Amino acid sequence: MKTIRSLHFYPIACDGVVAFRTTRHGGCGSGAYATFNCTPYTGDETAVVRANQEMLCRLLGIPFGRLIIPYQTHSCNILSVDEDFMRLSPEVRHAMLQGKDAVMTDIGGLCLCVSTADCIPVLLYDVVHGAVAAVHAGWRGTVGGIVTRTLSAMHRVYGTDASDVHAVIGPGISLAAFEVGTEVYEAFRDGGFDMREVACWHSDKKKYHLDLPTANRLLLIDAGVPGNHIYDSHICTYTQHCDYFSARRLGVKSGRILNGIMLNGK
Repeated sequence: MKTIRSLHFYPIACDGVVAFRTTRHGGCGSGAYATFNCTPYTGDETAVVRANQEMLCRLLGIPFGRLIIPYQTHSCNILSVDEDFMRLSPEVRHAMLQGKDAVMTDIGGLCLCVSTADCIPVLLYDVVHGAVAAVHAGWRGTVGGIVTRTLSAMHRVYGTDASDVHAVIGPGISLAAFEVGTEVYEAFRDGGFDMREVACWHSDKKKYHLDLPTANRLLLIDAGVPGNHIYDSHICTYTQHCDYFSARRLGVKSGRILNGIMLNGK
């Protein structure tokens, strides 16, 4: 895997796509946003976020306007980024990205990103039809099946078959660190998840722990994505908070890493 201090590139599929995660390093932020926060929605200084985004675009070799970052609200709303969208004014595009937790496209040179700081980022690449998606899967989105819904949307718009999809599960909070209340456990149980696979009980704290990466992996497999097409970073943002932002460690008013995917050319 190619590595830059600010970026790690995923070994996904083939040369037709670039997929990456950012780290906390190499930018110009400070405090809980130190240093490479590229997300404008969590209270960081606008000029600092802009400088970090411009640095990211330079590293990726793309114009600033090709960086697509939605404002996520733990929904299951999905936006298809097409040529009509790109012809809109920056202000209208910004408005359309509000309340979206997954974005998808078949346009080359557009970098689709999701922002996370413990939630699970999932990147999808249809190697046959040349389409990609970036998905934000917190526990609510996971229960709501946002990964499955995104695959269905890709099938509807691009003709994607899940068997042709390669996926990345990026850094997020791990089973060992994700302590939840009974209501969250019950939401997963009522959602049809095999709780023996995605949860465990800690008798010392009398709390459940949930495995969000595994839950999303199971959703991908159930949807038809081959298990050997799924790359799991196995990185816990909570325990590795020195390298990756963690809202549970730093608070909600802190930075976010980006996980992004972009088709080459086309």
